[in-house]
Amino acid sequence: MRWWRRLVRRAARVLALIALSLATAPAVAGDLAFVTCQNGDAVGVLDLDAGIQVARWSVPGKPAGVAASGTAVFTVAPDSKTVRRHDAATGEITAKVRLEGGPIGVTHDPARGRLFISDWYNARIWVLSDGDLTHLRDLPTGAAPAGLAVSDDGRFVASADRDANQVSVFEADTLTLHARIDVGARPFGLRYAPDGRLFVANVGTNDVSVIGAQMDNVVATFPVGERPYGVAFAQGRAFVTNQYADTVSVIDTNSLKTLETLPTGEYPEGIDASSDSRYIIVANWFDNSVTLIDAVTLSVLKEIETCDGPRAFGEFVLGVRK
Repeated sequence: MRWWRRLVRRAARVLALIALSLATAPAVAGDLAFVTCQNGDAVGVLDLDAGIQVARWSVPGKPAGVAASGTAVFTVAPDSKTVRRHDAATGEITAKVRLEGGPIGVTHDPARGRLFISDWYNARIWVLSDGDLTHLRDLPTGAAPAGLAVSDDGRFVASADRDANQVSVFEADTLTLHARIDVGARPFGLRYAPDGRLFVANVGTNDVSVIGAQMDNVVATFPVGERPYGVAFAQGRAFVTNQYADTVSVIDTNSLKTLETLPTGEYPEGIDASSDSRYIIVANWFDNSVTLIDAVTLSVLKEIETCDGPRAFGEFVLGVRK
């Protein structure tokens, strides 16, 4: 019976290891993060469940902007002025276009098959077909447009016009101007909350402007850390990266009060949520890493190594529930 006891002990050890793994590893349901690395001319593909980088795509031209949507990943490389459409499964480039100007931010409107690219130098948004990246038209903005966002209901497209201290909002269906709204100083990143409000990170005033769901005025402003950059949402909370503070501010979206300030790697920039809203993912530009945060417990789970100079400016996470 000695062999039986050995078998029982071995099975117990295996079960214990499985239990420990389940208790400590974040179950992100197969989510992948596509992290643009500006210094490394690459995109790092991270398996958030496994907590490792599983692939690296060569993307010349110092990529910064990114939009992961459906079966495609769109990247914007400012140095080469190139926008690329990649197959999300393989990284294969299925379309690309060179845009004369200063392409930087990107967002995708899958319902209408459109891609929006901000032109930093020429105060406009390029509207492209999301299939072959054909140029459809331009939308005028204020000076130095950076971050772009499409509302969850697909009604609006918004641009953070950094040097104009404003946000330009367009009707997504007709591409007509809806409003220009003054915000704090030097807005850069922005994101729509699930309830339709727009949160705008103001680099120059270290705060976030909240625009009402009708996109006609600022309804609130709240302070965050130094040099806020990006915004994401999970669990009824807003998460804001603070570049100079090496932190993420956690804000209750109802009261707009700070709940917690969490440490990240050095110079956090791009931020996104997992498809089940359980985890927040932060790209740390100076640390070549991504910080994984539990959005429920507000605890830092781990850092995942990635390629050189991760920025991930946009919505960069794809998952089975998205």
